[in-house]
Amino acid sequence: MSQEIFENDQEEFDPQDIEKNKTMAGLAYLIFFLPLIACPDSKFAKFHANQALILWLAGIAGSIILGFIPIIGWILLPVFTIVLIIFGVMGLVNGLGGKAKKLPIVGNYTLIK
Repeated sequence: MSQEIFENDQEEFDPQDIEKNKTMAGLAYLIFFLPLIACPDSKFAKFHANQALILWLAGIAGSIILGFIPIIGWILLPVFTIVLIIFGVMGLVNGLGGKAKKLPIVGNYTLIK
């Protein structure tokens, strides 16, 4: 496998790290802290764990905010949920595929380094 440069952040990940931990990176979108426990030294898995955590936090915050807004918020809540599911599937596919693409909107933030 050739060494790849990822388009959004120009950060290089070790191809061996990617190959070894891409399953954990994909599973991060189901249980965000799993890669932090199973492979704490993997930069690739931490990248996906970070994105999954931010997506999870955005989901909680958005649901609370939209839940408090009468009628319009209640109408937008299912749309918001569908968008979060789409982002989660995108991340899952990228993680399992060995890609380190940032998710739209939430991918620009970093909590786990």
